[in-house]
Amino acid sequence: MKRFFLLSLLLFPLLLSAEYRLIAGKRPHSAIDRLHFKSVADQRRIPQNPAYYARQLKPISRTKELSYDRRYNAAYFSPWKRGYRIDEPREELLWMIPFVEKHPIYDSRKKRIPARIWKSWIRNARMEKLGSVGTRAISVHPTNLRAFPTDTPAYRDPWKNTEGFPFDYFQHSELHINVPLYLSHTSRDGRWAYVQAAHAGGWVHVRDIALVNDRFVKAFETGRYFITVKDNLWLMNGRRRVGLIKLSTIFPMDRSGRRLLTASRGPKGVALLQRIKPPSRRLAAPKPLPFTPRNVAKIAREFYGEPYGWGGKMMTRDCSATTRDFFAVFGIFLQRNSAKQAKAGHSTWIKGLPKARKKAAILRKALPFRSMLYVPGHITLYLGQYHGEPVVMHTYWGVRLKDWSKYPLCRTVITTTEPGKELKNIREKSELINTLQKIITF
Repeated sequence: MKRFFLLSLLLFPLLLSAEYRLIAGKRPHSAIDRLHFKSVADQRRIPQNPAYYARQLKPISRTKELSYDRRYNAAYFSPWKRGYRIDEPREELLWMIPFVEKHPIYDSRKKRIPARIWKSWIRNARMEKLGSVGTRAISVHPTNLRAFPTDTPAYRDPWKNTEGFPFDYFQHSELHINVPLYLSHTSRDGRWAYVQAAHAGGWVHVRDIALVNDRFVKAFETGRYFITVKDNLWLMNGRRRVGLIKLSTIFPMDRSGRRLLTASRGPKGVALLQRIKPPSRRLAAPKPLPFTPRNVAKIAREFYGEPYGWGGKMMTRDCSATTRDFFAVFGIFLQRNSAKQAKAGHSTWIKGLPKARKKAAILRKALPFRSMLYVPGHITLYLGQYHGEPVVMHTYWGVRLKDWSKYPLCRTVITTTEPGKELKNIREKSELINTLQKIITF
């Protein structure tokens, strides 16, 4: 298998073909848009336009912005570096095997998935072959990173609003187009590849990636990059839609400075370069975007009201995808989940503080649009203050109630650190302000 991949890279050269283009669009309507959601008083009582809070911004110097951006690029392209290896602990790479062995899982029809099925996924994954191909690749379509080589979702308890749709345990992350990848190995049936991106790893359809060689890498890593600043664009090849392009997708500027570049899948699965006519700066802009009040408000507004999608399911976002994509535009790299994001930047611990002291610490230490507030399992973007109350934007499933269910918000919302405090059946110990542990600042 490895010989086949390497031979393919040698036989098929880098090609440039017809010009692609980026246009404004909309995310296709899906089951995630039919989620039942409610609202809390904060959504009526405090300003819901990020521009209100952007006036409180303390800018980042351009020198610091460019320093962050150099580190971003180094991380982003790291899967292509010589000698790259997956260094995740074995228990993290293989977490899904003991998970399915210990817990019943259900599919989208609320039918329990039998052992013979998940055992076939384990056999197909061939995790004992980790690193056996060990070559470079790139994503050529927006796609999903999966825990197993299957599109079948896995729900813990589809009858609970915290364990059913959209909480697919096999959904690791959504993968933008043009993401550099380390290809570890393929599945037994040859339809899936286990890949590692800088921010996350998992299984992808082979059709959604392509192999790259030194010539491609040299042409792609130009040192000048555009990043999408508008969500839900369409990449078009003539009249054909190549894929939905999410905010924070990266496109290199070619060496001439006249065209952007994107990857496509050519013969034998080898990557080709396609040229893109530079779009309006309203859609994509040189990276990093200057960290100004106008820009942070514009980018934050793109996320507002978006449905909650666990692991980027159905081309939406969860809490950590929102923070990751927001900061990416400004050249700040974050990994996939909230626990790893909480290790970035400068940390200030607020765990265990009484409510009033915790709010005071947030107002004193956190910086608008430059800080995240973290609780295990959830992360928010700090926007600033309104009448002495800390305000955050977060992609939030809902408020914990006394019966342990959740009052569903299921959207990216702007709230105080006490969303839903007016609810009579709220579980006070689980309120956001009472569970927040850390401020992370850039």
